[in-house]
Formats: sequence, structure tokens, C-alpha cells
Amino acid sequence: MAVQPQGDTPPRDGRLPRESLQNLRITPFGVYVHIPFCQTRCGYCDFNTYTAAELGPGVSRGSYADTVLSELRLARQVLDGNLPAVSTVFFGGGTPTLLPAEHLGLILREIDELFGLVPDAEVTTEANPESVTPKYFEKLREAGFTRVSLGMQSAVPKVLEVLDRKHRSGRPEEAVAEARAAGFEHVNLDLIYGAPYETDADWQASLDAAIGADPDHISAYSLIVEEGTALARQIAQGVVPAPDDDAMADRYLQADQAMAAAGYHWYEVSNWAKNADAICRHNILYWRDANWWGVGPGAHSHIDGVRWWNVKHPVRYSSMLETGGSPAIGRETLDAAARHTEKIMLGVRLGEGLSMLDLDEQAQQKVPQLVSWGLVETKYFDAGRVVLTQRGRLMADAVVRELTP
Repeated sequence: MAVQPQGDTPPRDGRLPRESLQNLRITPFGVYVHIPFCQTRCGYCDFNTYTAAELGPGVSRGSYADTVLSELRLARQVLDGNLPAVSTVFFGGGTPTLLPAEHLGLILREIDELFGLVPDAEVTTEANPESVTPKYFEKLREAGFTRVSLGMQSAVPKVLEVLDRKHRSGRPEEAVAEARAAGFEHVNLDLIYGAPYETDADWQASLDAAIGADPDHISAYSLIVEEGTALARQIAQGVVPAPDDDAMADRYLQADQAMAAAGYHWYEVSNWAKNADAICRHNILYWRDANWWGVGPGAHSHIDGVRWWNVKHPVRYSSMLETGGSPAIGRETLDAAARHTEKIMLGVRLGEGLSMLDLDEQAQQKVPQLVSWGLVETKYFDAGRVVLTQRGRLMADAVVRELTP
């Protein structure tokens, strides 16, 4: 699993610096709820997730919602007097839909009661296709969920097998139709490209299947081999080949062309939406450096330059809350220079790009060169914005290096 960052030790009660709370009511605010349970562990995954065998005593799915409610009440205490309304809620994991829909609804109601949801709040849950049914979708809609994100990854059985995905080929497309029938206007399919043994034809089959299911949003991420995962061990032992960087670039171009032809527009390097309403507002909140409270083991939070993260194991997370304290294990306060760098790192990935005014004088002087290299769109540069070309998206990290100290 990914190693948590180092940081300062947070106060036991979780209190935040007074100055970080001053702009809470005028900055978009979201809540992320981490559900750490998985039926099985996928070989490529390093997320903070646990199967039943890995959990050990002291934590159960049945009682997990109550533990989450404890942290939400702590959040209200910490932010008391400056409570922002919640514009987005995102249930991620893990597999949130391993919990009963009623439990997810209970958590959502508590968020509304403690903070208040804005009238058009976006409420998303991730789901594995095999973990949902038509009835489950109906219960989610009744509870107030507005968006569902399904982990499709691939339409090709051999690729699903390499990735240790358990759903059958074709099930994600069925789940999209079931979600639509239950009243979900906004449905996302997640894809992964670059898996061992995946061919160009395999990737095209996955793109065709995802587009054919007609979600209003599609995400496509390159496979990243994370240290400590089963996939990393297989590659190190020569059991399967490592991803090929050139093939990854080709697959991205293949995806972008297929999406554009089908009427999807990129709004972030790895995300395409059919229209403005389909854009994932919770993710935009992250990319625009707004505020969010992350609830659950291993969850990260950010309030006006103060960032903190919870202890990772669900047993310790639960015990820290039971003793009346915060489950946060580390915290850092970003200075102005660090926040400026992050603004560029995140903003340059967006379809809206960055204003030239967001850049310091030295970075502004480098933009014409980036335009000449074909990495930044000329028409947007002429209008005072930095927006990446398709080639620029492939080299986004290099662009960031040019624009940051």
C-alpha cells in the first residue's frame, strides 16, 4: 500500500488554526467518505482497502457507518462557528456498495443534518459492477445520490483477469442501464489502459464498449505499477511484462480520439464528459484547491492550506474515535510558495487551463516557448490562458516543470 506522507503531529482534538477557518463559508466545501472494504484485492491496487481476512477483529461492515458518523460529528465541532454548506459528497474506496444502501444513506443524511447540503449538491458513490443491483440503485436514488461511478477497467476478459477484476465482461454496461433506469442522470465508467498483454485492439474494444453503454462521463487512467502490489511483484519476477511508455501514449491518443468522435470533451487530462452538467464537481473541487473533509481510515483533508490525513488501519481509526479524539495522524501547513506550485500542477491538467495571471513573471516568459513546442494551445494563449494541446497533455509533467520554480 502507498506510504503515508510525513508531517507534524496534529492536536488530539483535531482543532485547526483559526486563520485557516476564516474563508470557509466562501470557499466550495466537499466531503469525501472512504469505505475501506473490498471483496477481493486487485493485483494492481495500492489503495487503503481491506478484505474480510485482512481486517482482523474490531471492525465490521455492519458497524462501520456508526464510526463514520463519529468523525463527521468531530468535523462539525472543529469547524463550529464557520460551518460551510456541502456542495459535493463522494463515497470512495474500496467498494462503498459493499455496505447496504441504507448505511450510505444514513451517512448522507448525517452530513446534511450536521452541515447542510446545497440545493443542487452532487452526491457520488463508486461501485464495482458486481456489487450493485437494480434495487440497490433505486435505494441510492431514494437516499439522495445523484451520480454513480462504475469500475469497468476493461471489456476484455483476459485483461480483466490480469487486473484481478471479478466482474464478467458486459456487466458494467448492464449496470449503466440499471442506474439509468433507477433515475441516475450522471453515470461514469472508469477505464484502465496499458495492462500487461493488452493490445491496441483490446483497448479499442474497451473504448467501444464504454462509449456504447452511453454514460455521460468516462475516465481513462494509465496503469501505474505501485510498489508493494502483487502486480509489481509479478513484473519484478518476470511473470508479466512491464507497461510500455510508448504504448501508453498511443492508448491515450486512441482514447481521446474515440471520445471526441463520440461527443465527449476532455475537461481534465484523464476525464471526458458529454456536457458541463456531466463534469464531476467533486474532483473539480480538488483540482481547484478548494476545501474538503476526508472521513475514514487513510482519508486526506484540506482546509485553506492546512492538509491532514487519518491513520490507515480501520481498527486503530475506530479506536481513536472511540476515545474521543481525532483519527488524524499527520498534518502539514502549506506556505504560499507550495500552494502556488500546487495550483499550477493541478490547474494545468484542466481543460479550462490557467490564467497567465496565475503565473509568476518568469513562468509567463516561458509560455511562448511552450506554444512553439506545440504543448500549449495558441488560441487560448492569445486570450491570456494556458491550455494544453493533446501533445501537451501527454507531457503535462514536463509543462509543470517549466512553469514552476
